[in-house]
Amino acid sequence: MNPPKTDARRHHDPDIRGFASDNYAGAHPEVLAALALANGGHQVAYGEDDYTGHLQQVIRGHFGASAEAFPVFNGTGANVVALQAVTDRWGAVICAQTAHINVDEGGAPEKVAGIKLLTVPTPDGKLTPELIDQQAFGWEDEHRAMPQVVSLAQNTELGTVYTPDEIRAIVEHAHGHGMLVHLDGARIANAAASLDVPMRTFTNAVGVDILSFGGTKNGALFGEAVVVLNHDAVRHMKHLRKLSMQLASKMRFVSVQLEALLAKDLWLRNARHANEMAQRLAEGVRAVHGVEILYPVQANAVFARLPHDVSERLQKRFRFYFWDEAAGDVRWMCSFDTTEDDVDAFVAALKEEMAR
Repeated sequence: MNPPKTDARRHHDPDIRGFASDNYAGAHPEVLAALALANGGHQVAYGEDDYTGHLQQVIRGHFGASAEAFPVFNGTGANVVALQAVTDRWGAVICAQTAHINVDEGGAPEKVAGIKLLTVPTPDGKLTPELIDQQAFGWEDEHRAMPQVVSLAQNTELGTVYTPDEIRAIVEHAHGHGMLVHLDGARIANAAASLDVPMRTFTNAVGVDILSFGGTKNGALFGEAVVVLNHDAVRHMKHLRKLSMQLASKMRFVSVQLEALLAKDLWLRNARHANEMAQRLAEGVRAVHGVEILYPVQANAVFARLPHDVSERLQKRFRFYFWDEAAGDVRWMCSFDTTEDDVDAFVAALKEEMAR
């Protein structure tokens, strides 16, 4: 059978790359192949398909025999659904001030889920039991939103990575106060690659209750999942997913992407490569006089400070974002498809602009 004709045209130059976000990358070829494999014929809608069923086996291989995955469209949806599932209407979530749920989700946890966020300033994006205690109080005070959940991101919005022992300490501390723990794992693969441990080592093995699992930043076309690890603590997931407009009718096309990433080692290969490119970038940047790397480079992000005018000129050659424009702080992200040539060309351009 000949392939169908199409009037579609390419509207971009695929050779142009940047360092703005790992969301800028396309889908990995193996993921696209999996989508084609899942296409054709009819499958039951709304998650009763064979691909979503098989995804449960794959997820349990990574996160334990009781884990259950609820595929959703995107990361904000995963976080909103997960946090609703572990809070009451009067509940609050303790998180880092820099957390994605606080600064990058358009107020969705508050507006859509109705959850109060209790934020804590951190030096490196990472919570500690001591920092959590700044907001962990007032459970009997009806005038204050009740702290019920601690949400941490692995890796953090500043590119730093929690060790398993650090997460275990947070979980034990939170559980000791009667709170649950949610992990925002939009870049969980990068964290596991950085630590060189299985994802279970810092999730179900240390007592995390619920997880937002990220696929898009690691090579998927679209799609994430809420992974329930503690069924005793989680309520009404199926209803909350639908209520939050995160129930895909053709869910097989979300599930097969996550299966393609997780069934073998594609998730790890992609993450390791992105992390390695970030290390290469950091090494090149450190050699440029006048540029300061702000945080340890532990995953696929490099945060730096350099003169504002240099950043503006460099942005005309490569896309990237200011993190704190007033301070001159920028963020450079590497992806599964970032090449050594991409990194070297960027470092060369940085040197040129710094020399002007």
